[in-house]
Amino acid sequence: MSWSRFKQYYLPIEELGFSLDISRIKFPDSYLDEMKGPVRQAMEAMDALEKGAIANPDEDRMVGHYWLRDSQLAPDSSLTREIDSCLQRICAFAERVHKGAIQGHDGAFTELLLIGIGGSALGPQFVSQALSHPAEAKLKIHFFDNTDPDGMDSTLKTLEGKLGKTLTLVISKSGGTPETRNGMLEAEQAYQAAGLDFAKHAVAVTGESSKLDRYASAAGWLARFPMWDWVGGRTSELGPVGLLPAALEGIDIHGLLEGAHAMDKVTRRKETIHNPAALLALMWYFVTDGKGSKDMVILPYKDRLMLFSRYLQQLVMESLGKEKDLEGNTVHQGIAVYGNKGSTDQHAYVQQLRDGVLNFFVTFIEVLKDRRGSSVAVEDTFTSGDFLQGFLLGTRDALYASGRQSITITIDSVSAQSVGMLIALYERAVGFYASLVGINAYHQPGVEAGKKAAAATLDLQKRIVEHLQATPGAAYSAEDIAKALGIEAKTELIYKLLEHLAANPGKNVKKMSRQPFFESKYSQI
Repeated sequence: MSWSRFKQYYLPIEELGFSLDISRIKFPDSYLDEMKGPVRQAMEAMDALEKGAIANPDEDRMVGHYWLRDSQLAPDSSLTREIDSCLQRICAFAERVHKGAIQGHDGAFTELLLIGIGGSALGPQFVSQALSHPAEAKLKIHFFDNTDPDGMDSTLKTLEGKLGKTLTLVISKSGGTPETRNGMLEAEQAYQAAGLDFAKHAVAVTGESSKLDRYASAAGWLARFPMWDWVGGRTSELGPVGLLPAALEGIDIHGLLEGAHAMDKVTRRKETIHNPAALLALMWYFVTDGKGSKDMVILPYKDRLMLFSRYLQQLVMESLGKEKDLEGNTVHQGIAVYGNKGSTDQHAYVQQLRDGVLNFFVTFIEVLKDRRGSSVAVEDTFTSGDFLQGFLLGTRDALYASGRQSITITIDSVSAQSVGMLIALYERAVGFYASLVGINAYHQPGVEAGKKAAAATLDLQKRIVEHLQATPGAAYSAEDIAKALGIEAKTELIYKLLEHLAANPGKNVKKMSRQPFFESKYSQI
């Protein structure tokens, strides 16, 4: 590593309080020139996207998350009005909640329960941890982000005695997403058990005329906010999905939008060396051979950014993890993403990063400002923040000395503006990379396939229960049921479903254990 290379490949953007260092990726000096053609094509594709080109032919829809922070970019004036009007409604609604003009059964709202899955939860979780100060939050946020009953019970336990002051957001574009629907019904039951009217504590964020939209309208919920079909879940944080809960918490949503808008401007620069998103995408392309041959390890050295890697897991992996390219060829593209935070990982997986299998590259996230005020010295003149930066820089050097490549992103502080910038930076980098490898970043056939498989599994469970109920008192093995249903190829799945049915009270299925295990029998109680 040399000072001259650092000077050549370090990109400071002082007006944003942001910098990008790619000097520790070992690309040759000729690389950026060699990639000018592909980068130009990627930028042209991005320009077309922002102007309203159909980017997702599977669903015949545009992809317009960039319009959320600059509504004037929208290709239709009606869309501009919708975006502006929605932002005004979000701010007005949050203000009325904060002032107590909208209240729950037991008075002014103090708690916020968000029910969502994937992008409808990951973005709000990341932004909340990054920017919400618990002692200052207008509302304290809680999440149902899975269909795990025990997880929901744990969250409801923290809200025990507070549901009358809890505002619930249900976020689902279609209203039919099983995990979100289940969470909504569980929450509704909890409110009813507490003698409360759920509708007077509920808000929907959903598509127009969706199942949830119709349900909330019929029940008289407090409010409904839109989810537009031109904003995908993983890029929805700067729309109603993320802005509404953030505003209710008291987070500066205008700062989020301003930061994203500012980063959008610099990531439209045509000169690659001055465009941080283009540089990021090119580094990913180089280090992974354009085939995902290395994992992306995200190491933010800041507790408030710990969830950034989880947020990026969906943004990167759902966008880039594709079987087919745009020509229909089987390519199995993608980049695996994982990470936690520094310096915690000094004592976890950094040992393998330095000495183990070389199947990754690291992105360090450095934050210059340690805390709001000044810090005390903990050793000689060194503060805790000095140690944190020392661990970051030391780990980076130790990895590089072992042939491990890294990127470093530096921001002045964790603020609404800087978080908005990070979101916008990675959204555009993902779009550029997808163009470089020739895939569609804006659809998710694998996710849809998983949903269909889950529905088929639940249908099979229903058939198993009906078979047991048809002959009460009779006991059957998994093999017996598979044969009776004429689906011997599904015997393993039937066994797994029977085990789950027998383990849960209320399912009324009894297990009679036998050896070997596959001779165990099950009956309807």
